[in-house]
Amino acid sequence: KGPGEEVPYIYGILHSEDYRQRYANNLMKELPRIPRVATYEQFKAFEVAGRKLAELHVNFEEVKPYPANVVMKPGTPNYRVTQMKWGKISGKTGNAAKDKSRLIYNEDITVEGIPIEAQEYVVNKKSALDWVVERACVKTDKASGIVNDFNDYAAEIGNPRYPLDLFLKVITVSLETMKIVKSLPKLEIHPMDK
Repeated sequence: KGPGEEVPYIYGILHSEDYRQRYANNLMKELPRIPRVATYEQFKAFEVAGRKLAELHVNFEEVKPYPANVVMKPGTPNYRVTQMKWGKISGKTGNAAKDKSRLIYNEDITVEGIPIEAQEYVVNKKSALDWVVERACVKTDKASGIVNDFNDYAAEIGNPRYPLDLFLKVITVSLETMKIVKSLPKLEIHPMDK
């Protein structure tokens, strides 16, 4: 292995579903331990995947928005977001009632045709899309009274569509991430690390 290959290798290993399952108990209690894999070919597979994942995650703002069906009410669109929410499945309650193929962005905009597979990319026990839905909002801190308005950044950069574009880009990032993760080899640990 050459210089600069370790960090992408580690990033690839940390995204391995096999690694996460095998070390699930340890990961809840302590910092991750990075095992050596059995072969150089495996090392390169994790290193290349880690490099692709890092490129995708660091440059998420540069990816193409997913071509979901964005339905807008006629007239000038209002891109201001107060609180996004998932669509509803009639006849069901709680989390079972959430239709994660459909997003109610605001009273004027609905996003349809969201691939359910995009929910598979999970960060801290929540899908990346769920993080955007939860955090891209207007919220007032009860203790301080400070208003955290996600639309402020959109205004600052001069792009009122930013929250919508971000959501669509996170769909792309989630799908691409899972494509890479699913291509990772089975984790075979070096005999000295067993």
